[in-house]
Amino acid sequence: MTVSVILPIYKVEPFIERCVRSLMEQTLPDVEFIFVDDASPDGSVAMARRIVAEYDRRVTFLTHSANKGLPAARNTGLENASGEFIYHCDSDDWLEKDMLEKMVRSAREHDSDFVYCDFFLSFAEKERYMAQPSYQDKFEALQKGMLCGKLKHNVWNKLIKRQLYIDNGIRSPQEHCKGGEDYMIVKLLRMARKVSHVSEALYHYNRTNVNAITKKASERHFADIKANADDVLAFLGEHPVPNPAYLEYFKLDVKLPFLMERSREQYLRWREWYPESNAFIVSNPEVNFRTKAVEWMAKQGLYPLLRLYSGAVDCFYKLRYRK
Repeated sequence: MTVSVILPIYKVEPFIERCVRSLMEQTLPDVEFIFVDDASPDGSVAMARRIVAEYDRRVTFLTHSANKGLPAARNTGLENASGEFIYHCDSDDWLEKDMLEKMVRSAREHDSDFVYCDFFLSFAEKERYMAQPSYQDKFEALQKGMLCGKLKHNVWNKLIKRQLYIDNGIRSPQEHCKGGEDYMIVKLLRMARKVSHVSEALYHYNRTNVNAITKKASERHFADIKANADDVLAFLGEHPVPNPAYLEYFKLDVKLPFLMERSREQYLRWREWYPESNAFIVSNPEVNFRTKAVEWMAKQGLYPLLRLYSGAVDCFYKLRYRK
């Protein structure tokens, strides 16, 4: 098989049909689909089986006897995959029908082992096009793109050679699995040989699922984000990048979302995490003036101004996209 698609399933009954149909109707023929039932308590898996039965595709269902979490389900799928490339999909999202075909075509044309595409943020009534920057060199993509937050580290808009996972022992983190688990993409990009970009939005990231992990926050969530970020930093210590200043820019990007929460607790968390990186705010060449201004205000202790700014931004996006 050219591509192994791995789909964890857990409590996504309202969304699973749209997702599965978008997979079954992919124009790329030589695909194996590995659906991992992570002990879902609802009718998600039964619905997926019913839909799959309508198509002539190669689908394997694997089952966890107990809920283990999204990263564990991804790892289960990976261990059972045989495709040349790995593609991870989230079961509350959906794909354009030619996504896999276009991603594989890009990999063939550019001889790349790491392919990424643009995507949509999909709200109830509108969608926001999320363009990703194009890079030809893998270190440029890693440093200027991913470590600075311009190139997103999500798994679902990436097609990656399975051999990259195998040769480097890279897996989703099952211990710290409540936040920041997609940071493993940074490791894969570091170890990739060549990258390519499909400048089309081929994936729809669902922003209406109120049960999504990204909409829930807890101390465990933040602890896991920090642990997974630290793990990436340790990995890049063993596999250095050309310019170590980008490790500091990565730290700034990891904690930047805290400044948009209108929460003094999150503001204090920003000040606590990676304080050494604050000296690199002004020198970061890959972020815009607005981001630098927000970080500078936080560094100077101007919390009231930060709260006012984040409130204005939140109001703008609610009016524009009706989140």
